Amino acid sequence: MGRRSGKKPLSFSKKLRSFKRMELQPMVTATSPIPSAKVVNNHGNLAAEATASVSAGGGAKGVKKKPGGARLWMRFDRRGQSEILECDKSVIIKRAAIPARDLRILGPIFSHSSNILAREKAMVVNLEFIRAIVTAEEVLLLDPLCKEVIPFVDQLRQQLPLKSPVRNNEPGHMEKQGNIHSIDGDLSHLNETDGVERELPFEFQVLEIALEVVCSSLDSRVTDLEREAYPVLDELAKNVSTKNLERVRSLKSNLTRLLARVQKARDEIEHLLDDNEDMAHLYLTRKQIQNQQFEVLMASGASNSIIASGANLARLGSNIQGSASIATTLHSDDVEDLEMLLEAYFMQLDGTRNRLLSVREYIDDTEDYVNIQLDNQRNELIQLQLILTMASFAIAIDTFIVGAFAMNIQCSWYNVNGIFWPFVGGTSSGCFFVFLIIMGYARWKKLLDP
Repeated sequence: MGRRSGKKPLSFSKKLRSFKRMELQPMVTATSPIPSAKVVNNHGNLAAEATASVSAGGGAKGVKKKPGGARLWMRFDRRGQSEILECDKSVIIKRAAIPARDLRILGPIFSHSSNILAREKAMVVNLEFIRAIVTAEEVLLLDPLCKEVIPFVDQLRQQLPLKSPVRNNEPGHMEKQGNIHSIDGDLSHLNETDGVERELPFEFQVLEIALEVVCSSLDSRVTDLEREAYPVLDELAKNVSTKNLERVRSLKSNLTRLLARVQKARDEIEHLLDDNEDMAHLYLTRKQIQNQQFEVLMASGASNSIIASGANLARLGSNIQGSASIATTLHSDDVEDLEMLLEAYFMQLDGTRNRLLSVREYIDDTEDYVNIQLDNQRNELIQLQLILTMASFAIAIDTFIVGAFAMNIQCSWYNVNGIFWPFVGGTSSGCFFVFLIIMGYARWKKLLDP
């Protein structure tokens, strides 16, 4: 009992830790793989989809929450078919081939910001309340059940089936062919169809719908602000009170926030318009087709290099160079299409910004008018104070005379009968005459209004 070696309690604690580690090991291995996306529902309204998603994921969440934190996404394909997914960050990163920092841009920290980023296989769109990842084949929309996002979801469901063209260049259509001339034919056919139809690709259609919804939302907010602003400012011009001043202060704060949001969206579109390379990188469909064609060219070149002669290799190089030249010439048309699209919404946002600036100018004019009114009242108070000062000076002279005769000094006028009232009237008249002289001098110096 007297030994205090401490070895046995230490070994017991080690065994206890090892036993806990063995209990926790299966749970870690169970959650270590990348969780797959759960399809909750494919059709119906958003409320039914939300209920289905909660009921489908309720049993799993009740046991153990996912370590990465799954979030609600909605997927749209080219035909407008939608489904709600519950995905982890790793699933989205792997599916869209985007870096992790782009998901931070789509997070709540950067809410009401505007970013349109081009990646290798996706386009990250963060416009106001719309936070989505657009690829050449699908759209992944974050938080689709928000009240502000529902109009965007409805527009996608209505317009995508109408705008989806019949594509001859699907991934299944582009098979590996051993002949290089078939790739050249696909390139020329693609160029001809672009020149005839000029149909916007899928990613540009989604971007157009997003810009339309955002511009419409901002325009409606500006309309509501204008409807509220002008009566408040007119009331302030009529009656300067604490209540009206507080309403104008709240109006100015709302105007400042809304103007900042419009300015962010406008600046982002202007940044894209100033950089043709960024606009060319946003053409995801073109890059996808070019990558598929390059893979077919490389596969064909690798298979033919074993038995091809020098002439065939030269022909292969010339074909590759010709296809590369065609791809480079197509960038100007791609940039032109996107530039026309962005310019239209840039002008709309610029008009919305000008409306906000006109409201702010009206607020500034009203404040100037109120300040002029206050200055006028202040000047009137100063003039009144000046008149009262001159009257006080004249009365002080009369008071001095009365005080002098009230000191019981020997004077012969005390013995004159009936001299009191004439004396008082004379001194008072003299003081009033002095007051008029001072008033005339003040008016001559323009210290008082005529």
